[in-house]
Amino acid sequence: MTGVTKWTGREAGLLRFAMRKSGKTFAELVGVNPRQITRWEGRGETLELSLANQAALDTLLARAKPDDQQRFAALLTERAAVEHDARAEELLRRDPRTSRHPGDGKLMVLVEEGIYLAGADNRSMWLDAFRVDIYPTTNGDYERFVQATGHRPPQHWTNGRCPADLTTHPVVWVTWHDATAYARWAGKTLPTAQQWEKAARGPRGRIYPWGNEPTAAKCNVAETGIDATTPVFRYQSGVSPFGVFDMCGNVWEWCSTEETPGSGRHELKGSAFTSPFQRATPSLRNAANATMRDNDTGFRCVAPA
Repeated sequence: MTGVTKWTGREAGLLRFAMRKSGKTFAELVGVNPRQITRWEGRGETLELSLANQAALDTLLARAKPDDQQRFAALLTERAAVEHDARAEELLRRDPRTSRHPGDGKLMVLVEEGIYLAGADNRSMWLDAFRVDIYPTTNGDYERFVQATGHRPPQHWTNGRCPADLTTHPVVWVTWHDATAYARWAGKTLPTAQQWEKAARGPRGRIYPWGNEPTAAKCNVAETGIDATTPVFRYQSGVSPFGVFDMCGNVWEWCSTEETPGSGRHELKGSAFTSPFQRATPSLRNAANATMRDNDTGFRCVAPA
């Protein structure tokens, strides 16, 4: 997995927990006094560790077992999700473009009407204004739909219920028909491929949501090495010009647009944790049969402005 940019007491504590080590054993592995571990964890993110200790933790993480590394990544992700949720609520209160949809309660943002640059050739296209979900539909969102309608739950849920550790992850194992049923229940629709692309690239044709630099670290793709979905709030530096998350990586997203009229195949956008970064370009075209379901395919919705 990728390393930690800056080790504080918080990250050190999460690594100890992920490795299932006592304070004494963890201190021996890092090469410090056990009292320092207690101090680090007590101070949390207010304590930035010395360069020597940061290097020691870098080495310890690199040599950790894959299961320990995955647990550590999951713990970091969960914390980031919780932290960002407060910022999202602040955005809701302050930004007049954002609103909560009355159907499913999800946070949406306005994409203004006008011309945008579309496709690999950046051709000019006009779209009317619309609202788009800031985050993909999560397992938690989808569970409310399943409980309200009796719709078939995804196959990776246990006894028809969303696993607690996946509540903020995008729902997967859903067909185009499943996604459409959720959208209808919520009083929304799936985005057209054009709406999805404009929400991802902005009006001026950015190659990626964050700009034109091919930075794989800003999204959950194969190169990231996580090999699983992540909470929809995680990649804050990868948001689009409209403030929309996960438009590159994490999961492919169903669109309402058919590949060719009557084909029964619908466009997918955004790439996924299973795909190489080169597949994450929002202008890229991909499609699948409407009955396809997989562990890397989900959706988000749009609504009228």
